[in-house]
This record gives sequence, C-alpha cells and structure tokens, in this order.
Amino acid sequence: MLPPKKYLIVIAGPTAVGKTKLAIELAEHYKTVVVSVDSRQFYKEMPIGTAKPNTEELSRVKHYFINTKSVTELFGAGHFEKEAIPLLDKLFEEHQVVIMAGGSGLYINALLNGVDEFEEVPEEIRVQLNSEFNANGLDPLQEELKEKDPEYFKNVDIKNSQRVIRALEVIRYTGKPFSSFLKKNKPARNFTPIKLFINLPREILYERINKRVDQMMEDGLLEEVRSLSSHKHLNALKTVGYKELFDHLEGKCPLNDAVEKIKQHTRNYAKRQITWFRNQDEFEEFLPDDLIKIEAYIDLIMQHG
Repeated sequence: MLPPKKYLIVIAGPTAVGKTKLAIELAEHYKTVVVSVDSRQFYKEMPIGTAKPNTEELSRVKHYFINTKSVTELFGAGHFEKEAIPLLDKLFEEHQVVIMAGGSGLYINALLNGVDEFEEVPEEIRVQLNSEFNANGLDPLQEELKEKDPEYFKNVDIKNSQRVIRALEVIRYTGKPFSSFLKKNKPARNFTPIKLFINLPREILYERINKRVDQMMEDGLLEEVRSLSSHKHLNALKTVGYKELFDHLEGKCPLNDAVEKIKQHTRNYAKRQITWFRNQDEFEEFLPDDLIKIEAYIDLIMQHG
C-alpha cells in the first residue's frame, strides 16, 4: 500500500487581508502547524511593523520562521528554500497536512519551484548599479531591463529596485538575458501544494490597511523604527513602514505625512501582490472568512488526490 500523500496548504494574498487568522483556523482544524512565508516576519527586531501573529495567536498553533533571524543576517528566497525544505520533511513525518501562509510571492515560488542558481557577480557591478540608482532613480534601470530582457521585465515587479538591480547585475556580467538563467525544471517535492489566494474587495482591503497602520503607530512603530536607526542601511529595513519613518526621523517630512505615505505605499504593495498572485497558476481565490468553502475545497482535493 502506498503511504498517504502529504499536502502543503499555501495561503497567499495581499497584506492585511487576513492570512494569519485563516492559517490558524485551518491549522486547528487539521491539527497541524503553520510555516510563515513573510519575508519580514523572519526578523525578531521588527515585531510591530511586520504585523506578526500576536502572543495569543502564537500560543494557539505552533509557528515556524517567526522571529528566527536578525536584521543583520542576509536571508533571501534561496536561504529560505534551503532551510524550509528540510523542515517540511520533518513536519510531514508527523502531519499529513502543513499550512504555509504569507504574501511574499518570491519566497513561495522558491519553496514550490526551486531557486535559480547564478554565477557570483563581482561586487563592483552591484556597487555601480546601486550608485546609478541613488543618482538617477529607478526609471533608467527599468528602461535598461525592458530593452535587454523584455521577457523578465513583463513578469517582475518593476517597482522593486532590488529585483531590477539583481537582474541587471547578471545581464551586465554575462551579457545574457536574466530570464535565460531561470529554472526550467521544477525540483522534486515530497508534498502536493494546495494553493489558496485570499482576497477582499479593494475598498474593504484598503480600509483594513489604513486601520492597521494606525494601530501600528498606536502600538509604538515610531519607537521601533527609532531603535533601528543604526541599521537603516540593511536590506531588511528597506521596506514599507520603516523607510517612511526613517525619513521623518531625519527631518525630511512631518510625522502625519510619513504615516500617510506608509498607508499609500502599503496599498500600492497590496495591489502588486494581487496582480502577482493572479498571474500564477493553480491558485483558487476565496474570501478570508469563507472557512467552510475553503475546507470543503481542501478536502475535495485530498480525497481525489
């Protein structure tokens, strides 16, 4: 008799949509654990601005990849894949189902499909690109990427400076399109993913984002950001909610303006997340409160899998 299949329930969607709550409800229903796939919740120094599960939520269900790294550590999608796959192997020894929840599409993709391997690019190319970005902004780099690799340009979040610069590093060093290096064959995985895309009507989602930012400010986000000022140059802190308040602390804008920018930039980010996930294969869309429908969908796949 074949051993039972293992299933990874992937809960993806925009920020503030309700992924944490749903992940905990499903984990309790299936008597399992949650693996976080949020590229900022890894960092222990950023509890408020990353909207981590609170103490009560963490006590209900065991979570992994929450508060496991320091902002001083470089931890990208490739590092996540290398650590998460062995962890899942262990978790699936005890559970038929594991929940994975988060909005970081790059990290989800790394876990499901693997990460592409590139030659090491010389540091001076990265320094040069960052210098150009600081001097002239992102527009010229976007244009260069569009000209040299239109295929990757179509699929990448072109407002994400790190990804644009990463692609151009490889292009300038190798003389070949970044997309030509992308992995064509998926690595074998010992689980079957069940992909859920959680979303809300735009006006409701945007209202939740605005309220969440106000709550973060009440909870002490400004003090959290102030305590991290000496680390503001680090990758982990070049993110919405931190960049804007660093600007305020440097006297570049009043606090009210910084908070409004956080709300606007978070809404912009949510819009990009929605576009990205809707362009991926095999994600079934649900409202976050559709628990009965979601469980029925999961059970149907597991019964016929």
